Amino acid sequence: MELHLNACPLAVAQRGEGILSLQAAPVAESELGSEWLQQLSLAMYATMMQRNGVGIAAPQVYVSKRIIIVASRANPRYPDAPDMDAVVMVNPEITAMSDQSCLGEEGCLSVPEQRGMVSRAEQISVRYLTVEGESVERDFHGFPARIVQHEVDHLNGVLFVDRLGD
Repeated sequence: MELHLNACPLAVAQRGEGILSLQAAPVAESELGSEWLQQLSLAMYATMMQRNGVGIAAPQVYVSKRIIIVASRANPRYPDAPDMDAVVMVNPEITAMSDQSCLGEEGCLSVPEQRGMVSRAEQISVRYLTVEGESVERDFHGFPARIVQHEVDHLNGVLFVDRLGD
């Protein structure tokens, strides 16, 4: 599925709103490939781009489903981010994490007034489904791995500010 910007951006849940502390529900097999899932992915992408994000999770747009987008690229919020194609991950699961971790600055579209240093695994392996339902396993390292971990945290009701001082 190709992501583009002609979808309408959505409202973003802010810190303190209940949806951000919930465990998101898995996307059902019957929803894979659906118009609904495709349109949600496009709207999430448009929302992320409009706000100069490098990732977004469905709970941030008031949909408690296990869907994230990871799209590292240089922008005003992350001027040194490496470029990668946007990846929509449905029901992502981190299957392995390196023992080596690194400290890095994070921000969040749901906590716009704060940034902080968070320790994350340097390298991870992720298993997920595409919007169409194809199973993918992929490794990420460095900043993209940080984004995946940050967004998967959202699916588990965890904000980066909950990890400050870990």
